[in-house]
Amino acid sequence: MGLALLILILKTIALRTGDEHYNRAARFWARIFAINFAMGVVTGIPMEFQFGTNWSRFSKAAGGVLGQTLAMEGVFSFFLESSFLGVLLYGEKRLGPRAHWWAAFLVFAGSWLSGFFIIATDAWMQHPVGYQLTQDGRILLASFSGLLLNPWIFWQYLHNMIGAVVTGSFVMASVGAFYLLTKRNEDYGRTFVRLGVTTGIISSFLMAFPTGDQQGKNIAFHQPPTLAAMEGLFETENGAPLALIGQPDLEKRRLDNPVSVPRALSFLTYQRWGAQVKGLNAFPPDLWPDNIPLLYYSYHIMVGLGTILIGVMALAALGLWRGTLYHSTARLWLLLLMLPFPYIATTAGWITAEVGRQPWLIYGIMRTPAGVSPRVSTGNALFTLIGFMGIYTILAILFLFLVYREIEEGPAPLVDTGLGEA
Repeated sequence: MGLALLILILKTIALRTGDEHYNRAARFWARIFAINFAMGVVTGIPMEFQFGTNWSRFSKAAGGVLGQTLAMEGVFSFFLESSFLGVLLYGEKRLGPRAHWWAAFLVFAGSWLSGFFIIATDAWMQHPVGYQLTQDGRILLASFSGLLLNPWIFWQYLHNMIGAVVTGSFVMASVGAFYLLTKRNEDYGRTFVRLGVTTGIISSFLMAFPTGDQQGKNIAFHQPPTLAAMEGLFETENGAPLALIGQPDLEKRRLDNPVSVPRALSFLTYQRWGAQVKGLNAFPPDLWPDNIPLLYYSYHIMVGLGTILIGVMALAALGLWRGTLYHSTARLWLLLLMLPFPYIATTAGWITAEVGRQPWLIYGIMRTPAGVSPRVSTGNALFTLIGFMGIYTILAILFLFLVYREIEEGPAPLVDTGLGEA
């Protein structure tokens, strides 16, 4: 999704300047986008089927609500994105520059619309609104506008999409750094580094504030046990500290070896240094997240890596502004080596969101054990999980091979040296 925006920017520059260099750059990244899209389809379809196979009681109870957003994601955004991706890849010679720009724009719009409907689905599970319960336990949609205007959606959607832009920016900057370090496709390397760093520095700051900050407030106001577990706060405190490092000890209900900033959690959450922040002791244990250590560590990995990403982009942006980045081997290596970390941070963020919602499948309405399929045993679920892990491992290797081949080929056309057959 972040890459779709960057491709659109490249196509916009090409349209405004008439420079074929930017068109070639956009074609290069469109091919990599297509590989990502294909892998997303292959890995995403089984997730749709799991609603019926592994979560039948959940699907029966909440299908009348979540079916709306999932259907719109498939019918509207997926077909919009997939149709115009074909036009973007294969229709450039039949279309003029402006029509081809519109193809890039509609791919971008389709991918970001897809993200909205997926986030709307998850947001309803995090903060259910616009529904009514029937006597037989089914959940019916009472307000379509309430579903799409759920107050949880706005900041979660922006945080997620800006995080995607951060990831896309680092990928583009890393590939550009690779070209500059290997002295190949250097013109394109400079373009990729410049665009990646420029969008990366803006999006990385926006990822932290205001989107990350406001999403944290969503959790504080609507899921206070989750906030306490994320922060390792076992006791309610006035002027609660912000834990930077520590290990949660569930038996003793404390954070071991903490390194914290005094009163910072109270200020970040309520804008008052002395504000009270409820700890886990303020809630019954059956309302605590099921796996507090996993939640705590995934949250701190996300925040820690997010801070590092901001620092790296700030350092690169400073070099770009001074005109030294393209020749700074150390900074280019840093950009190259940072390639996997936005993916790790994003994964940790989603673990935080979904583990933090536990023990609820639909927060405050349905607990997770109540939503599973009664005829699917633990052994069956484990068997299919191992099978999918094997298949996804093969797909991951194939994905890396295909992307590597595209990067090796590069965006520049092959040059005829005149040394053909004698």
